[in-house]
Amino acid sequence: MPRVSEEHMERRRQQILDAARLCFARKGFYETSMQDVFAQSGLSAGAVYRYFKSKDELITALATETTVSLRVAMADAIGRDPLPTPAELITVIAEEVVRRSGPDGPVRLAPQAWALALVHPVAAVMVRETMISMRALWVTYAERMRDKGWLPEDADLDAVAKAIIGLLPGFILQHLILEDLDPQTLARGVRTLLPYGETTGTSAG
Repeated sequence: MPRVSEEHMERRRQQILDAARLCFARKGFYETSMQDVFAQSGLSAGAVYRYFKSKDELITALATETTVSLRVAMADAIGRDPLPTPAELITVIAEEVVRRSGPDGPVRLAPQAWALALVHPVAAVMVRETMISMRALWVTYAERMRDKGWLPEDADLDAVAKAIIGLLPGFILQHLILEDLDPQTLARGVRTLLPYGETTGTSAG
């Protein structure tokens, strides 16, 4: 396929996703119709359905796309030297969440995709894959924490990753629904619970 056609198809696909993101963020997944997406995108039903067969496909694609920036920010922070403390790493991720959670922000779609994953097999596969990739990053971070002596040599790194990853959806839900949690507050809590690498010199023992 000629390169220009591939580029055109990708632009059209992104045009549809951008329109769906605005509709879902403003009206919610269940209140948004495919007709809303057609109107917002300025495309015909046939043009949209060529790329996405349903709202379910749209929301899962958007949810997957949304986590990319979070994974990139986290991977970059984990690779830094010196290694960021848990509070510093959480702050990086939480600030990225806040940047992408405004009135039309894509982060607002994440809880909707999680709910859909409970009842829709295709959505479940995509959400699981996203969660697994995020958890793998936390395992990498736990490995670096162990290597720095912040965790015991025999620490169950998989368990550490599974426990600490819960901070992210918890922050997203509180930030979006309660609107009283910011990255700095979250960081203070994490610093108290997980003070490894902080100026107090606290370490695992």
